[in-house]
Amino acid sequence: MTENRKTRHILFVCSKNGGKSQLAAALMRDLAGDAVAVYSAGTNPGSSLNLESVESLKELGIGIAGEHPKPITDDVLDAADVVVVLGTEAKLERHGTARVLTWETDEPSARGIEGMDRMRLVRDDINARVQKLYAELVEN
Repeated sequence: MTENRKTRHILFVCSKNGGKSQLAAALMRDLAGDAVAVYSAGTNPGSSLNLESVESLKELGIGIAGEHPKPITDDVLDAADVVVVLGTEAKLERHGTARVLTWETDEPSARGIEGMDRMRLVRDDINARVQKLYAELVEN
């Protein structure tokens, strides 16, 4: 399948690709539909998705069935127009011509907020950033 290169390609990266990058990718897919090709990957992929991340998406009516932690590949990096690194754990060197953004996302656990309350705050922070990024992509 050949994609139109006018389609923006976005790669969301976090360390384990089980939580934040999966949240961002699912939120962007839900918002942008086919207008944006969305990928997620981890610098050190874990073995499973964060169940609270999955549940927080379900609360918005977004499912991520079939997703799993994945490593970053050269193919995905080469295709990306924008790479978004979420959090401070993942380290990614610049690659190609992709615009690289780092989102130092809210970490409610630093304020003693845990469980689903924490995950909802993380999700909502990421969602606001995804909406802003999408608006920028639509303008260009």
